[in-house]
Amino acid sequence: MTDAPMPALLAAATRQQGTQLPVWFMRQAGRSLPEYRELRVGTRMLDACADPGMIHEITMQPVRRHKVDAAIFFSDIVLPLKAIGVDLDIVAGTGPVIAHPVRTRADLDQLVPLEPGHVGFVTQAIRSIVDELGQTPLIGFAGAPFTLASYLVEGGPSKDHALTKSMMAGDPELWDQLCRRLAQISGAFLRVQIDAGARAVQLFDSWAGALAERDYRERVLPHSTSVFESLGAAVPTIHFGVGTAELLGAMAEAGSDVVGVDWRTPLDLASARIGADKAVQGNLDPALLLAPWEVLAERVRDVIRAGAQAPGHIFNLGHGVPPSTDPDVLTRIVELIHTEGPGLRAAADC
Repeated sequence: MTDAPMPALLAAATRQQGTQLPVWFMRQAGRSLPEYRELRVGTRMLDACADPGMIHEITMQPVRRHKVDAAIFFSDIVLPLKAIGVDLDIVAGTGPVIAHPVRTRADLDQLVPLEPGHVGFVTQAIRSIVDELGQTPLIGFAGAPFTLASYLVEGGPSKDHALTKSMMAGDPELWDQLCRRLAQISGAFLRVQIDAGARAVQLFDSWAGALAERDYRERVLPHSTSVFESLGAAVPTIHFGVGTAELLGAMAEAGSDVVGVDWRTPLDLASARIGADKAVQGNLDPALLLAPWEVLAERVRDVIRAGAQAPGHIFNLGHGVPPSTDPDVLTRIVELIHTEGPGLRAAADC
């Protein structure tokens, strides 16, 4: 009996890709799908994220519909904070709102270490999901320490992250204490997902693009590195941030196998910044999903050609799927990538 071939996503993440091109979409499990909207009626976001049956169904919806090459675990980056007792809610139209922001050393007391028992529903959900997925990998995820810290310090989403940057520069000891706790929480949350059956994980640093490279290297990179180091080589790892063109080289140093790239930087240029020992993920502009198909299809091909210059490429968007997206467009993109991707990659390598 021969072993099953390595799934395309795992092959790309570990730079064993060949011409096969895997594809999944950030926020593929979400509001662009009518079946998701129907299921979520009457259920608050954090309640949905704690219901194993709902997690299973929402995670699987885009896999069934689009035939993507990976599922992404349905959750939210603030879920582990809620699980350890932080008083927060996700407010429609706003995002996560923290009742008691972290501004002093005393405020750190609400951040206790995350234990598997805090998120038993995650283990239950993932075990059932991987049973249905079969050979299709499940990607787990967590928020990076900086992005979680920004929510906690600001009290919610922020355009300028002024309070966060002020703490980082003005009280670096408090900042590092905060981020060390968050690195443990994120690392433990990822480990729970891996132990339950996730075959890859992504660390989201959504707000890292707000930082200068110096501040990123001095006050953020060590804590993201700590998260990846806590996982060892258990599964392939992905590191993603938005607006991080000038930080790509630094982000690559955190230790992931793959660096996600937003739509602003062509993948061949991004790969040169990241280095020959990392695969890339991305990076179609999500806004183009509203463009005429002929225009969109050619831009998809452009991303494939640019990605062929990297040692591994996972096709994705440069950010999440917009809620207004026609889901049939995503299905057509997947079909194009699966049919034309190998030839485009082979031609670009010549």
